[in-house]
Amino acid sequence: MTADALTGSLRALHSGRAADDPLVVPGPWDAASARAFEEAGFPTLATPSAGIAASLGYEDGRTPAAEMFAAVTRIVRSVSVPVTADLEDGYGLAPKELVARVLETGAAGVNLEDSDRSGGLKDPRRHADWLAEVRAEAGPALFVNARVDTYVHGVDDPAAAIERARLYTAAGADCVYPITAPAEHLPPLRAGIDAPLNALALPGGPPFAELGRLGAARITFGQGLLLRTLRGVAELARELGEFGELGEFGPPRA
Repeated sequence: MTADALTGSLRALHSGRAADDPLVVPGPWDAASARAFEEAGFPTLATPSAGIAASLGYEDGRTPAAEMFAAVTRIVRSVSVPVTADLEDGYGLAPKELVARVLETGAAGVNLEDSDRSGGLKDPRRHADWLAEVRAEAGPALFVNARVDTYVHGVDDPAAAIERARLYTAAGADCVYPITAPAEHLPPLRAGIDAPLNALALPGGPPFAELGRLGAARITFGQGLLLRTLRGVAELARELGEFGELGEFGPPRA
């Protein structure tokens, strides 16, 4: 599938969905996990920056841009479905360079947050202006998911997220992601934002269908799927140490 076709497919996946059928988008952290999710039948994937950071040995937010772009490239190359790349705040790149580097990876979309590298929230109007430049550079070639970080910074008010989201959609964002918004805030967020709403799935939270009925059009997981996988790896390591053999995990015996 061509790059334009992948981006078109990604946009189509977000539209016309039933309320109880949100788009569930796993987050691969490497090529192997990406292939596993594609083989399970998921039609699109979204890389989590925190998951990739952990897989590369970095703290969240500390991955060098070059390594993040390289990791995204490997993931995109390993699957045939469209991939959205979480690129944090854009690594300080000018819109022209950012778009060029995203397109070089083969990603069909990009996730961009409004936290800055110093740990605070960006001015929403300046961030909206920057997103508008990203959109102008990319044209229709990239699906832009604008992450709204008000809840991350302790602003527990849907109105604050809605104010930012409206600026970002006016700037050309295709989707809005008020990360860590509680489930009970999804209905007012959905009512106040004229774009598909991305919700973060959390352990013990509502089922996907219920998140959809509350207003989520898209569900992602951050680094949650990697953390669950690492619990399995820790259990495997315990078994190896306890039993001293591979058992069912090893190759067939001759």
